[in-house]
Amino acid sequence: MNDSSWGAPPQAGYWGPSDRGPVQGAAPAGPAYDAHQAQQTRPMPIVPDVPAHGGNQDDDRGAARPGGPPVRDEMPPARSRRAAPQEPEPMPDAPQPAPQKKSAGRDLTAAIGVGVGLGVVIVASLFIVKAVFIGVIAVAVVVGLWELTTRLQERKSIKAPLVPLAVGGAAMVVAGYVRGPGGAWVAMALTALAVLVWRMTEAPEGYLKDVTAGLFAAFYVPFLATFVALMLTADDGPWRVLVFLLLTVVSDTGAYAVGWRFGKRKLAPRISPGKTREGLFGAIAFAMVVGALSMQFLIDGGTWWQGLLMGLAVAGSATLGDLGESMIKRDLGIKDMGTLLPGHGGIMDRLDSLLPTAPVVWLLMVAFVGTG
Repeated sequence: MNDSSWGAPPQAGYWGPSDRGPVQGAAPAGPAYDAHQAQQTRPMPIVPDVPAHGGNQDDDRGAARPGGPPVRDEMPPARSRRAAPQEPEPMPDAPQPAPQKKSAGRDLTAAIGVGVGLGVVIVASLFIVKAVFIGVIAVAVVVGLWELTTRLQERKSIKAPLVPLAVGGAAMVVAGYVRGPGGAWVAMALTALAVLVWRMTEAPEGYLKDVTAGLFAAFYVPFLATFVALMLTADDGPWRVLVFLLLTVVSDTGAYAVGWRFGKRKLAPRISPGKTREGLFGAIAFAMVVGALSMQFLIDGGTWWQGLLMGLAVAGSATLGDLGESMIKRDLGIKDMGTLLPGHGGIMDRLDSLLPTAPVVWLLMVAFVGTG
């Protein structure tokens, strides 16, 4: 093949386009590449040589290449070839992690077992001998005070005097059951005085914060628990206490179940990130339904609409009580108040919803059906 067979320059950068026919005035095709082959061959673009310093390729389109005639199979030098986009090699599928199931955050088996055991003890003592149930309340109060004062001393170096709190707290519960609300108030006042005097036996440094914490503990734990003893003084006292316990437990269960399954919007993220608005709605719904049934069938003189109101109030007070203790634990930098109850934490972790709910249920019971 010689250069004379490529006498005419190609049109528009193509070597003999198939849709235009032979070029006018062009020399006949050489033996290696005739017109018939030109019509049967797919047009190929001319890619001119690019200077070593890298010029603009679009400036030299249509210009004949110097040197020997190009042939169809000839490839331009590597430096002038446009880089073809490289398709990424398929990567082997990486193993995907298994989807994580929602976790309850506690040992549910232990929690259910402990809860059932406590329920059996409470119900048995409640309906067999009232005095035994008062003893159960007093023991819970003393243990709760021990957990609270211990955590205060460990985390904040606050020494709330435990001895007067424990003795006064137990006396407060008994006085409320024997003497009613007046006896409870008197026991509360005497406990506060005992805390002030007891702390005087130590150095004055930190006196104010210690007695303030002691007075708070006396009100928060034994005084609020005394309202459970006040409920028990009525003729149908065991049933009133049972409704109180049932509504509180159902409210907590509804909040947990609905919040765990459907909870998305946080209720109070700065206090308790795990609580959601959906959980609160679940607590209200569960408590109102159970409240209506309980007041209608368990309380003499009670009606279903009273149970609806009571269920709504219990859901609110139980949630506030839970948030209140969460605030205390967050300030102390702890997750649980204790480890006495597997799956639950400490006694105070179970009393958080019950304590503020007791005066609410007692007051509504008195308003709806009297003191009994």
